[in-house]
Amino acid sequence: MKKFIYLFIFLPIIVLSQNTSDDTFNSGRQEVLLKEGWKFFKGDHYNFSQGSYDDKDWESVSIPHDWAIKGPFDKKYDLQQVAIFQDGEKVPTEKSGRTGALPYIGTGWYRKNITIENSLSEKKVLLQFDGAMSEAQVYINGQKVGEHPYGYAYFFFDITKFLKEGDNLLAVRLHNQPKSSRWYPGAGIYRNVHLITTNKDAFQQWGTTITTPFISQKKAEVDVTSELEGDIDQVNYIISTADGEIVSEGASSLKFGNTINTQLSVENPQLWSPESPYLYTIKLTAFRQGQAVDQIEKTFGIREIKYTAERGFELNGQQRKFKGVCLHHDLGPLGIAINRAALKRQLVMMKNMGADAIRTAHNMPSIEQMELCDELGLMVIAESFDEWKKPKVKNGYHRFFDDWAAIDVKNLVRRLKNHPSIVMWSAGNEVPDQYGSEGVKRALWLQNIFHEEDPTRPVTVGMDQVKAVMESGFGAILDIPGLNYRTHLYQEAYEKFPQGYLLGSETASTVSSRGVYKFPVKEYKKKKYSDFQSSSYDYEACPWSNIPEDDFILQDDQPWVLGEFVWTGFDYLGEPSPYNEEWPSRSSYFGICDLAGIPKDRYYLYKSRWNTEEETLHILPHWNWEGREGETTPVFVYTNYNTAELFINGVSQGKRTKDVTSRLDRYRLRWMDVKYEAGTVKVVAYDDNGQAVAEKEIKTAGQPHHLKLEADRSILSADGEDLSYVTVSVVDKEGNFCPTANIPLSFKVKGATDYKVVCNGDATSLEMFHEPTMKTFNGKLVVTLQSQDIAGKGILEVKGKGLKTAQIEIKVKEQPTL
Repeated sequence: MKKFIYLFIFLPIIVLSQNTSDDTFNSGRQEVLLKEGWKFFKGDHYNFSQGSYDDKDWESVSIPHDWAIKGPFDKKYDLQQVAIFQDGEKVPTEKSGRTGALPYIGTGWYRKNITIENSLSEKKVLLQFDGAMSEAQVYINGQKVGEHPYGYAYFFFDITKFLKEGDNLLAVRLHNQPKSSRWYPGAGIYRNVHLITTNKDAFQQWGTTITTPFISQKKAEVDVTSELEGDIDQVNYIISTADGEIVSEGASSLKFGNTINTQLSVENPQLWSPESPYLYTIKLTAFRQGQAVDQIEKTFGIREIKYTAERGFELNGQQRKFKGVCLHHDLGPLGIAINRAALKRQLVMMKNMGADAIRTAHNMPSIEQMELCDELGLMVIAESFDEWKKPKVKNGYHRFFDDWAAIDVKNLVRRLKNHPSIVMWSAGNEVPDQYGSEGVKRALWLQNIFHEEDPTRPVTVGMDQVKAVMESGFGAILDIPGLNYRTHLYQEAYEKFPQGYLLGSETASTVSSRGVYKFPVKEYKKKKYSDFQSSSYDYEACPWSNIPEDDFILQDDQPWVLGEFVWTGFDYLGEPSPYNEEWPSRSSYFGICDLAGIPKDRYYLYKSRWNTEEETLHILPHWNWEGREGETTPVFVYTNYNTAELFINGVSQGKRTKDVTSRLDRYRLRWMDVKYEAGTVKVVAYDDNGQAVAEKEIKTAGQPHHLKLEADRSILSADGEDLSYVTVSVVDKEGNFCPTANIPLSFKVKGATDYKVVCNGDATSLEMFHEPTMKTFNGKLVVTLQSQDIAGKGILEVKGKGLKTAQIEIKVKEQPTL
């Protein structure tokens, strides 16, 4: 039986940076984000890497940038004739929305001028990409610097020898093949680009590792190892608290080859956890012959993780199970262009739901996501690939696996290994290599690379072919066997695998559309309806997936199940199962929240189970069912209380109590025989002593009368990037929500904010996100405003035919609010 114990500290590497606006470089270490001043061209008619060119048709853009998100939606984009292996399909059929029906395919060029004012004779310049989609080729002054094909990977080049004093031309060619993805991959330089200058004697990029061989309540031993370049002979260290108090200092000249090492101690350490995500700061200064030549500063967290057959997963000595969700990389209507405020909104919503972990499915996460998970307290499975040597799609990562997989894994780990939030690496997801001995060898090869780069964390793979991996030994060689669905095989896998535990690496995949309810209320697999929506009674799944209860029961009843990661926290562009063959479905139905970020009913089911510190009392469905009078209309309640009583127009429908012996009544309260009559639905919740402790009502709404505007944030930073999400709801004259209103609205923004995008969460809508008009979907939509770089106030005005115009004010201030 395998037994893994991991004890360590992590520090995310964040260099001292100056985010200057003029892209000019001076002495010492300096990091500049290359955000503004880019030109973009979609096409490959000329060699734009060098020479003069006519840029009158080129678009001025800022980075991060997604060239495809503005559409338009069209089924012709990446139309695929394919049988989806993961769905158990045998016969190829036309898939029109599998990759989002957006124009991501083709070639795009980015160019930018960089000015070097001083001599680089004693300097080194690195050009770092956090992600570029995809098959990147990079040129400086017409000379090819290098290439990197994987769109989700971190990579950098030393461009010193390509630069000259004065103006330099940076050009980046990106190319996306058709049939290269199973979801919307986006297009463009969608994550940040960094230009980093250092002395030639410097800390190696991504070369510092911090671990702790010992942690107790009284003391933590901090081991710091840095890889160096040049002739550095000493490194000094200062560790400070979040308040700036110095808690440890030291220096080391203990050098072995190109590395230098030291041990520091932190007295009475505050440990990092989801409940208390405490971060320290460490400053490292490198010296050559007594002169400081380089300095880096980082935040870090102190914590201990263990995985054992006897106790499962432990964080800081406490047993716990992962309450996790999987997140795709797109940000809904913003596309894949990274935005810290948008990411934070997603993570805060998941945290408020009670989630304590994220799986970055099925791609390498952004540095911004990792920093936010550190700060907010969310544990992370950092995933690497969706495909190895055997293809899932015609032009997927298998084309590059032999030459690039080791490089991509090493870059991933070196860039991110010091983040306290990461508790596990994932080497892949549902790879076809799960069959046969060659796949076992590939799994072991990849796992060994992760171990060589980071011996402190275990490695998993999300496995959906559970019978195959039990037979081949694929699952037995992994540190942590991750099972995607296949709940009926958990017990057999646990008995056959030697590790002594299993992880629900991908669970549920329940499908639903916000505010849509279908009758009769039954459990279905791959149920389809004429409106291409799925019922929000949360009873519907795909042939290979299940409703939430099946996973809840395993988590609660089996101590050897480490926890779960639900597919998915938010809907995402592409992969519209079960409507892969139906146009215009172009985004997923799996999300706990819809594409606009509005919670579906399922959000409250998970919250009632995961976030027991807050009260949850949620009623479904809505109560506007004209034409269903007298017909059976079941009512469900999601609540953290065990007992509740339902009233329809003041008449009790009886009490219900959760029943641990009943699969469908263990986590929900259900009244299956309710007859619909317009009016008021009220639920009264009772504590375990029979005392009424909470109640909630929903009412049949009248005709739409006006709009209700609610901003998630009313104060933004004047940085030109901060976001406010304004939920627009249609209500009747008395303010009751109108759950069936699908009304076209228009938006006008003035002042210190700009209109960014709008989204209604409808997976079949072909209205474009960047246009200032959209129809509500089941009474709601979300407008996203972006701050300008000046202080002031912004005003959003929303109009709809026959509705009273509504406004909301957003303040924009100089001080940061994120």
